[in-house]
Amino acid sequence: MKTVSISGSARQNVGKKDARDLRLQGRIPCVVYGGEEQIMFTAAEKDLIQLFNKPEVCFVDLDIDGKKIKAVPQDSQFHKVTDALLHVDFLELRDDRPIRMAVPLLTTGNAAGVLKGGKLVKRMRRLRLRALPANMPENITVDVTNLDIAQEVKVKDLCSDKYQIMEDMTAAVVLVKSTRNAQAAAAAAPAE
Repeated sequence: MKTVSISGSARQNVGKKDARDLRLQGRIPCVVYGGEEQIMFTAAEKDLIQLFNKPEVCFVDLDIDGKKIKAVPQDSQFHKVTDALLHVDFLELRDDRPIRMAVPLLTTGNAAGVLKGGKLVKRMRRLRLRALPANMPENITVDVTNLDIAQEVKVKDLCSDKYQIMEDMTAAVVLVKSTRNAQAAAAAAPAE
């Protein structure tokens, strides 16, 4: 999985006033937990924004005053009106402990049903997975080439030994819906 490096500095003061002053300086208050201790630190806003402006997920190499920590973004808070980043929580990664992440779902190929006039519908954009950090995929790719009209790919079709999908196994991920043009073409075909 891709890794982004972010450097930060430990916070000495904690509180609303201190957090507001940090944001005015272009620094965002952050916390990393899940390890031996909880570490509160600040990082540059421009470095953190790159995590949330990408569709793909990635791990983060944190450098907090020389201490290296491998983590993953767990939660973020944005301002309700201005959409400014207010706070980020990170979860420290351990090789022996599974993590949960929402991984993007990508489709490849041209569905046979779409070529007949149907419409490809993606019901899910992301799948919630649980896996060890070494087994976490960057994305899940679905080949839709063989999908005909009224056919679908379900969550259970995407299972793997490396990760566990935390979604309803009977839910449709991608399907090809029939359209009026496809129905008209199917009705006209037997008449010819």
